[in-house]
Amino acid sequence: MYDRLLNLIKKYLPEDKIALATPQSRINADLGMDSIGMLMLSMAMEEEFGVTFNAPVHFVTVQDVLDYLDKNATKR
Repeated sequence: MYDRLLNLIKKYLPEDKIALATPQSRINADLGMDSIGMLMLSMAMEEEFGVTFNAPVHFVTVQDVLDYLDKNATKR
């Protein structure tokens, strides 16, 4: 699941931040993903993992996203 998520994240990162993406990376502070990138990532995760965001979810790190997907993904 991590590799699939990482591939999605990399689509929405500034080019110079792609190599920095790890589970411990902070999505905004370390990777520089903006709110539009997060919106696009959320839509991509809905399609890729079968999750639905009915309420705002605040992810700080890539690991936060992985934890959410572990609990909520319907497509593994």
